[in-house]
Amino acid sequence: MTIDITDFFELRNRLPVVDVRSEKEYAEGHIRGAANIPILNNAERVAVGTDYKQKGQLEAIKTGFRLVGPRIIDIVNEAESVARERELLVHCWRGGMRSGNFCHFADMARLRTYQLKGGYKAYRQKALESFGLPFRFMVVSGNTGSGKTEILRALAAKGEQVIDLEKLASHKGSVFGGLMLPPQPTTEQFQNELFEEILKLDLSRTIWIEDESIAVGKIFLPEALWRTMSASSIVEVEVAKDVRVGRLVNEYGPADKMQFLAAMEKITKKLGGQHFNTAREKLLQGDMAATIEVLLAYYDKAYTNGMDKKQKRIQYKMSWDGKDASEFAAEILSVAGKAAVIKG
Repeated sequence: MTIDITDFFELRNRLPVVDVRSEKEYAEGHIRGAANIPILNNAERVAVGTDYKQKGQLEAIKTGFRLVGPRIIDIVNEAESVARERELLVHCWRGGMRSGNFCHFADMARLRTYQLKGGYKAYRQKALESFGLPFRFMVVSGNTGSGKTEILRALAAKGEQVIDLEKLASHKGSVFGGLMLPPQPTTEQFQNELFEEILKLDLSRTIWIEDESIAVGKIFLPEALWRTMSASSIVEVEVAKDVRVGRLVNEYGPADKMQFLAAMEKITKKLGGQHFNTAREKLLQGDMAATIEVLLAYYDKAYTNGMDKKQKRIQYKMSWDGKDASEFAAEILSVAGKAAVIKG
């Protein structure tokens, strides 16, 4: 049975999804939760593609049959291991031959399949469209070490809608942001994960999001979403520098010194040679607090310069001692709620 993308989103709440594209295609970007059972693996896909270019479509199809034939039993066994109650949602890139053949093999094994019309391409189209939706963002901003991510997660714990970009990107934004974290996903996979979070949102309500540059590590935010963020209201969190130093020491103190130094070398010019040498010396001496002090001289200046262009967007400025994020989140919500009442 063929289904459209709307039915796909409904059915996947109870049925498993199988992505029959090659391992490489899947790694570059896939639907959250989908199992990868390639109808053509990486090498086979290259072979079929080569024959298509050199010998034509018919010969390419024959090559595909020849390569897949010996593996049909393995494909069916994998499908059975994934299927709940012997039903599956299936897709390839465009909802064409690969998913069609997979469904044919599975159907012969008495598995009921639902083939996604338009395939993964239809899903990606919906994802890209979602980034231009009319989000009601409230952007949480503050100097490096202010605990913005911690505040966002405290807001989420109180039932607020939150998009945690740094969690999705597996990166904390600064040049040190990848330390002690798993490798970043591809930009395509990041977009897919972001889309999955967007699907959960009520667009009539406020969505809290951290103030980020357009790049989070190696990943670039979708331009449409970035434009909306850049025009949204800001709550600026003010935290004393000594508190921020302490928080950053706790955060990056366990990092490997040589990896931290390698990251620091990437901003040598921005720090200035003298400041870099001082920070390097303090780091190698094991004085992380002094190292962070030097680095904040650069990061605080960059933050101030950036905020000079955002003054008209600041709706609230709130001081925090950096201790109880849950309590501070409640304070933010109280201030925001009172402001909404007055405005109303």
